[in-house]
Amino acid sequence: MTNARTGLMIAAATSVLLWNTAAAQELEAPAEPEAADVVAEPYELPAEEPLAGSPADEAPPPAPDPAPPPPAAPTLPEAIAGGKLLLEERVRYEAVDQANFADQAEAFTARTRLGWETADWHGLKALMEFEDVRQLGGEDYNTTVNGKTAFPVIGDPDVTALDRLQLAWTPNATFSTTLGRQRIILDDQRFVGNVGWRQDEQTFDALRVDGTFGKLKTTYAYVGQINRVFAERLDWDSDSHLFQAVYSVSEPLKLQGFVYALDFEQSAANSTLTTGGKATGSVWAGLVKVVYGATYASQSDYGRNPGSFTLDYWEADAAAVFDIYTAKVAWESLEGDGVRGFATPLATLHAWQGWADVFLTTPANGIDDLNFTLNAKPRWKWTYLFNLDLTARFHDFTAQRTGADLGEEWNAQLTAAFNPKLSGLVKYADYDGVAGFPSRTKLWIGLEYKL
Repeated sequence: MTNARTGLMIAAATSVLLWNTAAAQELEAPAEPEAADVVAEPYELPAEEPLAGSPADEAPPPAPDPAPPPPAAPTLPEAIAGGKLLLEERVRYEAVDQANFADQAEAFTARTRLGWETADWHGLKALMEFEDVRQLGGEDYNTTVNGKTAFPVIGDPDVTALDRLQLAWTPNATFSTTLGRQRIILDDQRFVGNVGWRQDEQTFDALRVDGTFGKLKTTYAYVGQINRVFAERLDWDSDSHLFQAVYSVSEPLKLQGFVYALDFEQSAANSTLTTGGKATGSVWAGLVKVVYGATYASQSDYGRNPGSFTLDYWEADAAAVFDIYTAKVAWESLEGDGVRGFATPLATLHAWQGWADVFLTTPANGIDDLNFTLNAKPRWKWTYLFNLDLTARFHDFTAQRTGADLGEEWNAQLTAAFNPKLSGLVKYADYDGVAGFPSRTKLWIGLEYKL
């Protein structure tokens, strides 16, 4: 009995000990949830540090933020208001002392240009510009329209006119067209230019089309009126076509072809057909850049011209450029048949055959012009004087048909800038003439402001 009671007590004590041990274990470790309550949380790697060999190594980079939309095209009123002001002022003194006149001509004139060009609107731009030329002193010179023939000619009459009024359309980089009164400058202006030296520039009422096809550039213009430099009274009604094509083979060679079919109601003698070609280029010889060119053209009667003729034009030049210095030699020949000479009525003539303007009309026996030019652009710079440019030139003229002496001429010019918008000029021409072509000297002093 006693053994039985002892056994029961040992069993009870053992049960209590086992129960306490299990309870202690439950307090030391959390209870595991039921299988249905277990939720696996994925392990996310930092985006900037993916594990080697993981799919993130091969994934494309995240897409960049979308670019902001392009600004909206301006409305028509915005394009007009957002344009730019065109403003130029040129004041000039010019004096001419000519052997066959008792009085010297002097002109003190001011030219003002004022206009507005719109901003781009769907490839379109409009431009309007007015020009005013006024004498600031006595009119002691022959403007060719004032009747003062006792004085030498200075071709700057008083005038207020619409200089340009044009609409240009440029839908892409290969095509553009311009309609209206405009400035047309082709190549070196030997055949077509704006005569920018005179105060009243030459403009054209025309339709112009330009195209670019790789290395080939073409220009065509139909001209309905020539607004010449002698105010409106001497303008020409025109039925003329201008065409030019330029192909740039490389730096050493650029080829050009042109056709100018000119027909003028007020100047039938200048109605001509001129066709020709030109080659230009440049190469380096050590530190010297050699620039060269050659031109040939043939001219015949056209349109209203009552004559019948064929005349030739030749030109060749070469220049050496070293640092700030340029030396150039050029030869130009305009044929004459004894009745008339090769004509370039739309050229910027002042730039050719001497600044004394003796041969604005080619003599009937033609003219050969051999000339030499030296140019220097000193690096001297002061606060209010910089961009100096000095030029000296000598011309030797002879008649193309007969070889007769037509005189000699010296030219000299100095230009400089006083600030980015204001520049000045001093220029001189001295022509030593022969019978039929009187000697003369010319002096210019000018200031020009461009906004």
